Amino acid sequence: MAFSESFLDELIARNDIVDVVGSYVQLTKRSGSNQFGLCPFHNEKTPSFSVSSDKQIYHCFGCGKGGGVINFIMEIEGLSFRDAVEFLAKRSGMQMPEDDVPPEQRGRRQRLLELNKDAARFFYENLSRPEGQAALEYINRRGISKAMVKRFGLGYALDGWHNLIEAMTLKGYSKRDLLEAGLAKEKKGSVYDVFRNRLMFPVIDIRGSVVAFSGRIIGEGEPKYLNSPDTPVFSKSRNLFALNLAKKSKAGMLILAEGNVDVVSLHQAGFDCAVASLGTALTREQVKLMERYTENVVLAYDADAAGVKAAQRAISLFENTGINVKVLKIPDGKDPDEFIKKHGSDSFRVLLEQSDNHIDYRIMAIMGKYDLNTDEGKIGFLHEATQMLSGLNSSIEREVYGAKVAQYAGVTPEAVKLEVGKAFKRRLRQEKRQAERSEMRVENTYQPDDQSIRYKNVRSAAAEEGVIRLLLLDGGLIRSVGDLKGSEFSAPFLGAVFDKICEKLRAHETVTVSSLAAQLEPAQASRLSVIIGKPEVLSEAEKSMADYIDKIRTEQIRSRGEQDLLAISKKYRQTKGYGEHNG
Repeated sequence: MAFSESFLDELIARNDIVDVVGSYVQLTKRSGSNQFGLCPFHNEKTPSFSVSSDKQIYHCFGCGKGGGVINFIMEIEGLSFRDAVEFLAKRSGMQMPEDDVPPEQRGRRQRLLELNKDAARFFYENLSRPEGQAALEYINRRGISKAMVKRFGLGYALDGWHNLIEAMTLKGYSKRDLLEAGLAKEKKGSVYDVFRNRLMFPVIDIRGSVVAFSGRIIGEGEPKYLNSPDTPVFSKSRNLFALNLAKKSKAGMLILAEGNVDVVSLHQAGFDCAVASLGTALTREQVKLMERYTENVVLAYDADAAGVKAAQRAISLFENTGINVKVLKIPDGKDPDEFIKKHGSDSFRVLLEQSDNHIDYRIMAIMGKYDLNTDEGKIGFLHEATQMLSGLNSSIEREVYGAKVAQYAGVTPEAVKLEVGKAFKRRLRQEKRQAERSEMRVENTYQPDDQSIRYKNVRSAAAEEGVIRLLLLDGGLIRSVGDLKGSEFSAPFLGAVFDKICEKLRAHETVTVSSLAAQLEPAQASRLSVIIGKPEVLSEAEKSMADYIDKIRTEQIRSRGEQDLLAISKKYRQTKGYGEHNG
């Protein structure tokens, strides 16, 4: 994707990385010009995610992700480079230079969004046709009002193989459009509708675009729910059904339900903060998405065994986030929709107020596995419960809930406190050993984790990184580079970055880490943030530059020497009559 460098430079200048990242991550801890927060890309307990206002980059010391503001938006929103640029352009009121975009790529994302919007309109209009009577009867049977049908844009996929394809073809959409949007499939040259005889729920993202669909079968059949596959405009793991509506709620919380009908029923009953995942178990990305809009989440999963298991897994994803989690206990194994229909919204509101703290919920789930009337049951319960409590970082929580566990098992609080303390110390020792093992691997300081950019010659790459770091810290050092070229670097991507920096500096242009990172692959951008974040003494910068260049060239000679020795050895073995497989 070709954007002029002047456009990208202005885009980056208008979107300060601290402001952009701060809208997703709570940045509090300061160290010089850097701010820290909990990484949005992996689960962590202490902040290791750093944002530099000076360098306009981010870097996580835990998972290694890093780069500039464009890279961040690509990662956090799951967007392509061009879509991230467009996102930031809209944010800062800049006009996209459409003329810079090749015709084949221009508006491809927009094309798919328009197709999804027209498909949603087609499904909605089907409810008014005679063929849509079965869907209307199902809607009425589930007690969904006309207002909710309109609010959620519900519709009906007709019971046929080509209804949507024919309707969208008349609007000018191609087979490629339909396949790419996940609305059609192809088998042995025949293209057919993905959604047939289903109540359709459009999936609308937080920006108001129809990005996908979820279809509930009318009558009997499997699967009960069919969801759009991942497409260029949709990722299941990064979206939540009805979040576009729930984000406007004044309830101060989000209710996480299992199914779309549950969500519609909750909104209809006045609980406009309900959302659901889309055909998959809850993901870490969805948790991070919720964290943008609330500090409180209530899990309203079904009360059956599968719902309990899903709730337990979801709780683990919320650990060490800024979200307080409670679990709704719906009696008689009912789901939210069933309970509200039978008992009304006021009774459901009482259930919400009585929701269990997630720690209480986990204790009760463990207790349900054992017979506490037997010694074996008590021991099993105490062992599993104390292990669970040892994972809590708050000593107050460990003591309070330890006392509850003791009461349930009929033992003294002191005994439980002792066992929890032992388990907690074991966990700390294990974490410390893991950290020490990681620190002892010295090569990790210079060797990228990502296999796509692993260094063949770590010694040379360390010096190559040093040259790049010095040039980014002090552009005036370009005079000390001499005739060094990127082709001399052992790491191709470092050589390309070096050449780009030199090109701009020799043209008397400004070079920023953020603008460089925007032009790199995610793994390369992350590595660049590591490079610039390493310490460098500028008081003897010219000497350091000379030392780095000398190291690069020394390693070149050594590498060539090793190759020459291998060639000589091979030739000698051949003259002596040794085969390749002979010892």
